[in-house]
Amino acid sequence: MSATSDPRLKAESVTVRPLAAFDETVRVLGSKSYTNRYLAIASLSGQETVIDNALLSDDTLYLSRALEAFGHVTCDIDHAAARIRVTPTGRPMRAPQEEIFVGGAGTPLRFLISMAGHAEGTTVINGNARMQERPMGDLLTALPPLGVDAIAVRGNGSPPIRIVGGSFKGGATTISGAVSSQFTSSLIINALRAQSDTEITISDELVSKPYVEMTLAALKEMGVSVERDGYRRFTVPAGQQARGGQVTVEPDASGMSYFLAAAAILESRVTIPGIGAGSHQGDVHLVEAFERMGCHTQVTGSDITLSGGRLRGIDIDMEAMPDVVPSLAIAAAYAEGTTRITNIASLRVKECDRIAAVTTELRKMGIDVEEHADAMYITGGTPHAAVIDTYDDHRIAMTFAIGGLRTEGVVIKDPGCVAKSFPAFWQTLDALHPSLESTI
Repeated sequence: MSATSDPRLKAESVTVRPLAAFDETVRVLGSKSYTNRYLAIASLSGQETVIDNALLSDDTLYLSRALEAFGHVTCDIDHAAARIRVTPTGRPMRAPQEEIFVGGAGTPLRFLISMAGHAEGTTVINGNARMQERPMGDLLTALPPLGVDAIAVRGNGSPPIRIVGGSFKGGATTISGAVSSQFTSSLIINALRAQSDTEITISDELVSKPYVEMTLAALKEMGVSVERDGYRRFTVPAGQQARGGQVTVEPDASGMSYFLAAAAILESRVTIPGIGAGSHQGDVHLVEAFERMGCHTQVTGSDITLSGGRLRGIDIDMEAMPDVVPSLAIAAAYAEGTTRITNIASLRVKECDRIAAVTTELRKMGIDVEEHADAMYITGGTPHAAVIDTYDDHRIAMTFAIGGLRTEGVVIKDPGCVAKSFPAFWQTLDALHPSLESTI
């Protein structure tokens, strides 16, 4: 059964049954962040590129279709091989007549806003209802100095966004890094095709720095050099061409986090192959947080192993790895004492307000959570059964499914929302626990 044919993706709910201790090797799909980056860079390279171990999820498929809409590349998807072949058509980039729709795919939308600056004509990019609430103003302000006219159609800084392209000349611009590092990555990647050198200055503190490191690593692997002054300034010299050929996506560290959390709360052992100490994904450092909580870990150059132990609360700044805050939070619910998770304001503007969502659902399970504007203080206890609302947010669904491995009676509503980043999640969970029930 393929991931997309899993009936649980169309179910009303899934009931997760508790699981005894396990000792398993779990293979996680390719990184969503790297797949998106390789796709964007490949589309600008002018050469055929094959992306192996690609994550084929809602986000990456939205980006593939959007790239094709500009007419300059085709993106052939091989689901069985987890491969995307990006092939130039020989035609110039042109704005599509129809609006580009990206659903809830935040990274693709941000990359596409800058990319539309290369396409002749006027491009309109839009998303779902939640995406139409998410702020894009910092990116829209940074593009005009580079020659690109980009505005929010409704004047509120959020999609739909209208871009007049064919004018990405380069030069110097300044952008805030306080809301999303994806704005900076969008500018760096698309400066590849600028007419002159592009200098990007960060006006304040850059959040989620590891995601910019991933952008720079992907560009370097594809033969593009970026000069930098720490996290304050990035310069992309003009005239470079990304190489074509083959690239391989490493496993997704965010997807890995759920299986690390499962081992942590069940005092079990899990090994994740294909990702190790050399990864630029910031989320790999969740391993260190679990070690501080009482787990035992082994990280080599090629795999990560975690053995759960008696968990205790910790104080931790999670600004550099916000996407795995929910995974940490579910482990904190089973730990002795209080876990104080701080510097996570960026979670307020994700697919849902993840601070509010995690707080609400943990309280349903009887866990004491103190909610702050940019923090959660979670006092561990004995979570009880609950029906979990998932807010059309893949990370909320996967996080609380892990809680259901230890606590009986956890029901996950709208389990299909995991398709945004991890369509094979329920099947991968089957490797640990083949007794999930769905309600169609």
